[in-house]
Amino acid sequence: MTSLCCDPLVRAIVCGMNRCSFHSGKILNDQMSLLVEACRLASITRWAGQHHIVFWKQGIDKVLLDLLLEDFQIKPSQHLSSLEEQISLVQEGLGANFLLTLRPYVWDILGWLATHCHDDFNHENELHINMLIMCACVAFVDAIRKGRQICENDVIHASRSESASKAEYLKHLLHFLNYTTSGFNIGLPYIFQTIINLVGLTCYLGLPQYQRYVSGSEVMKTLLAFVRWCWSNPLPIKRQSVAPHLYNKFSERTCCWINREWEGEDVRLLYGLWAVAELVHHFYSVSSDKLNNMEAQLFSLLQEICIRTTADGPRWFAAYILSHFGFYGFLSKIGKRIGKALYMEEFADVQLILATGKALSVHGVVLAIRCPPLLPPGNEKTSNNSSMGDDTEKLSGNFRKTVRFSTHVDGQALQTLLDFVYFGYLEGEEELVKRLKPLAKSCNLQPLSLLLYRKRPNWGTSIPNCDLALGLGPVGHQFSDIILEAKSSGLSWTCSVCSLSVPHKHVHKVILWSSCDYLRALLKSGMQESYSQTVKVPVSWEGMIKLVEWIYTDQLPNPPSGCLWDNMDNEQKLHELHPYIELCWLADIWLLEDIQDACFKVVVSCLDSARDLSIKVLQLAAKFSLWKLADFAAACMAPLYCNLRDSGDLEDLDEFLVDMVRAASVRHSQGGG
Repeated sequence: MTSLCCDPLVRAIVCGMNRCSFHSGKILNDQMSLLVEACRLASITRWAGQHHIVFWKQGIDKVLLDLLLEDFQIKPSQHLSSLEEQISLVQEGLGANFLLTLRPYVWDILGWLATHCHDDFNHENELHINMLIMCACVAFVDAIRKGRQICENDVIHASRSESASKAEYLKHLLHFLNYTTSGFNIGLPYIFQTIINLVGLTCYLGLPQYQRYVSGSEVMKTLLAFVRWCWSNPLPIKRQSVAPHLYNKFSERTCCWINREWEGEDVRLLYGLWAVAELVHHFYSVSSDKLNNMEAQLFSLLQEICIRTTADGPRWFAAYILSHFGFYGFLSKIGKRIGKALYMEEFADVQLILATGKALSVHGVVLAIRCPPLLPPGNEKTSNNSSMGDDTEKLSGNFRKTVRFSTHVDGQALQTLLDFVYFGYLEGEEELVKRLKPLAKSCNLQPLSLLLYRKRPNWGTSIPNCDLALGLGPVGHQFSDIILEAKSSGLSWTCSVCSLSVPHKHVHKVILWSSCDYLRALLKSGMQESYSQTVKVPVSWEGMIKLVEWIYTDQLPNPPSGCLWDNMDNEQKLHELHPYIELCWLADIWLLEDIQDACFKVVVSCLDSARDLSIKVLQLAAKFSLWKLADFAAACMAPLYCNLRDSGDLEDLDEFLVDMVRAASVRHSQGGG
């Protein structure tokens, strides 16, 4: 939407936010509603894009200032004589409590504008920008001060006065967080107070006048305990839980749209990691091989968070902290899998030749997906058209491409960079990192560059995609060396890559080899199948395509949910579940425990919401000898066993399956089902 009609959309939003367009002095209820909705629409600033430039051109800085300060009339030619005068003016203006309803929106909009503002952007009115910054600072300090008084009944707060010294205040923050991890805190007000104290501690850790009061080890001990406690005791506390202005009644109706917030499901974890990041940045300078016990615990916890959480915010902060320990990148299951291929050199089809003559064997599909600049352009064999033609082809055996690097490319840095390309992360000391920085920049690996330079993550920045899904499209077709063929189903089939007329997918041996023990053995067995260009997969096309997606992304596609699922008839629902039941069976043969568990959970979840499918699922599970799934389907039927028997619905089942349902019914009646 912002790309199609950016200018008129932004103009309309800014116009709706401009209170000066209301000619009457007092803002009426309908005008206030318009202001609120305009501010809500302005939340599109949370996403980067060209619309930010339009917001600035439309004078969003002056509009925001008018929503904060009722009578801000200073002209650009006028100057406030001192910082104290500016603070006094802002305090007086904010203290008037003008349009308080809109302030949360204003802070959000201002924050997103600042987040996505480029360093070289030229603001037309520095006075407005400076006053907005001053307003934000004054409001923040005031919020932190007031935050200490929210939980007035808490014994921790009773003996503290607002005039406490800097050292005492830091001590108060740490005591509060220590008390939080004891587990006695309940209720939204306490959670809100926790977040305020975390933000306060984070900011004070970055202020020089407070840093001399900080004991790095004491703060680390508290924050490590807090982050570990949040990780072990997750609560569904999204940002809108502590920021009511983000609540939108229309979002409750979007049952088929999954909105994954950058902050994650538990904002306490994000703010805890942010505090640790600020502490490590200012007080720690260590490497991963020189960790004390507490640092080693933190290192292990951060790696676990990187792998297991899906929210971009916590993963970014965990990765940023790890960069201070000589660990750069993003751990992932799929990175661990494909990384095995780097050093095994199985099915390598690209050769990188260093200036020293040393050759590195790599895989074109991996480079094409994760680091295209390392590959020569087009169909060239070399990156510089030098004297490598036929002689190199003879020396390189089955390599499709060869790339020669000049003396300007550091060999050790390139080898380490390949760790990042394959595994998603690399480890290195400071000297190696210096040599890696220019190489990462020239390869356009921006996320890696941010970590190598230890730049704090911008709010809302996405995690780089770690999967290999691009290899299934045009990017990977030129490197495809094997075909997966689904079970014949009579479908009419045409392929843009080859003339094969049965359902199939062009894939890559190295990715199959790295993801499955069965396929690894098949491809390297030396038997006839290992030389075949086609692997027949004994499941339907729908099942095979889900298998391929899991292999390339480590994610199993989910069936339709919400109203889409509810509005299907039973035949359609069973059609959606059939591929997952097939994959459950295939995964047992191919030793794919993860995908078997994932498919089982999908079927179980769907049966919980559509138990009338249990009979058909029981039959399919028995057909594929999936007795764990059959037991669950029988348990779903157990409460209705008598009704099903009397109505004749069980007549389609053989006697063995009827006995399973009868036994499940007995267990249910005895309280064990």
